[in-house]
Amino acid sequence: MEKVDSRVKLQYLSVESIDQNASQIIALDVIFAQNHSAMKDQVRVRFAPSPTGPLHVGGLRTALFNYLFAKQHGGAFILRIEDTDQKRYVAGAEDYIIKALDWCHIPADESPTNPGAYGPYRQSERQDIYTAWAHKLVQQGSAYYAFDSNEELEALRREQETNGQTFVYNFNNRATLTNGLNMSEASVQQRINSGDAYVIRFKAPHNRLLKLQDQIRGTVSIDCNTLDDKILYKSDGMPTYHLANVIDDHLMKITHVIRGEEWLPSLALHVLLYEAFGWNPPEFAHLPLILKPSGNGKLSKRDGDKLGFPVFPIDWEGEIPAKGFKGAGYLPEALINFLGLLGWNPGTEQELFSLTEMTKAFSLSSVNKGGARFDIEKLNWFNQQYLAKMAPSQLAPILKKSFPFLNNFPESQLNKVVALTQERLVFIDDFWSAAGYFFKAPNSFDEKALKRIARAETSSLIDRIIAVLSTYDESASTTLQEYIKNWISSNNIGFGAVMQPLRLALVGDLKGPDVFDIITILGRKEACQRMAFLQSKL
Repeated sequence: MEKVDSRVKLQYLSVESIDQNASQIIALDVIFAQNHSAMKDQVRVRFAPSPTGPLHVGGLRTALFNYLFAKQHGGAFILRIEDTDQKRYVAGAEDYIIKALDWCHIPADESPTNPGAYGPYRQSERQDIYTAWAHKLVQQGSAYYAFDSNEELEALRREQETNGQTFVYNFNNRATLTNGLNMSEASVQQRINSGDAYVIRFKAPHNRLLKLQDQIRGTVSIDCNTLDDKILYKSDGMPTYHLANVIDDHLMKITHVIRGEEWLPSLALHVLLYEAFGWNPPEFAHLPLILKPSGNGKLSKRDGDKLGFPVFPIDWEGEIPAKGFKGAGYLPEALINFLGLLGWNPGTEQELFSLTEMTKAFSLSSVNKGGARFDIEKLNWFNQQYLAKMAPSQLAPILKKSFPFLNNFPESQLNKVVALTQERLVFIDDFWSAAGYFFKAPNSFDEKALKRIARAETSSLIDRIIAVLSTYDESASTTLQEYIKNWISSNNIGFGAVMQPLRLALVGDLKGPDVFDIITILGRKEACQRMAFLQSKL
């Protein structure tokens, strides 16, 4: 997507021409809303990231909670790309966001690539809409043109700081600054026609206490005297987050705004904007932060590099590449399960949730107010659990992608190997360390284990074990396990004296699944050859 420079659309329009343009767009929006009134009761939520780089895991958690809420209520999950900040736009970021949601199995019902009836779904393509509504706010006195230069405002900030104060553009000083509140309509018209740079600021109320409701945090009280006159429309012709966000949420019929805690300070302005437009606001819910593993501060994009784990869902191949959870070997089901429990308490001891189960159990009332610590070891545990619970026939094809030589191994045998070793896997790449001995005989042995079995009688005992394995009749009703155990018992040999060298020969260490399961897969001939090799090392 190309960057958009829409300043010329507004800079050289007269007040009258803007007024005519605004009336046409707003009239069309009213007709549109009437034609779609049947959908007004449907739950509609949105995930609205900025395409400024790869999607952070905190944003992914926000998307997940929106998805769960929408699906639980039979509603729609919308992806809207908020690209009004063209200076921070990063090529490829939008595509990355869509691919990340798809990989996590939480795709949007409506998006730039899957549009519905409420598009466009990129804010850079909705410029005329924002222009119209911004001018309407000016017309009705809820907002005003401000022509103050950056240099003028910076000088005022420095002056206030010198006096130990903080400069705030609001009711205290708006009457003394260079804005439309202090000019005639003709003067405003002349400056616009002359191409003077300007912004549109919201006129925040004075001496008013707002009491707002949040579905997670309850009642939130805001003293309007602490608010500044926020810029709604920038000098580059693009709306700020605040204006575009409110207009889009209304026109896209968003019923619930579920977003991060960092947007809580914007709640008052957004509610005031809804009021100024004469619109009913959606329900709001502000999610707790995801904290660093130490619990001290918000988990940032830099923490992954510092602490050695990913913070992005999939690999990012931008100017500064970064490995994601997918590339690091995590399953999407494990990541989603882990994120779902970061800040949400199901009220039970259950920890493993499929996406369907989580959707049924989720509720905003069970979301915590406090931040949730990102525990990478817990995520590793989830990954291990999901690998362990997969059917071998499902896991085997995934393993083949990482270990192509497995394609030459009989499928039935591979499934048996997977079934015996998958509980030992934390990541797919662990398969070789957990099961490599099934495909390649050990050429060395654990030193401690070797010393443990290195007794004078061990070599002769290995000869006897090889003989017993070689003479076992596979057509007999007795299993190999029973046959060996009977032989051990009848010859008064210690069970460990036989099983330890046998396991060490097969695996290279004194660990692994059942010895007789290993022999069944390797075959008795291979087992005997490995025993002989161990004997040569004693």
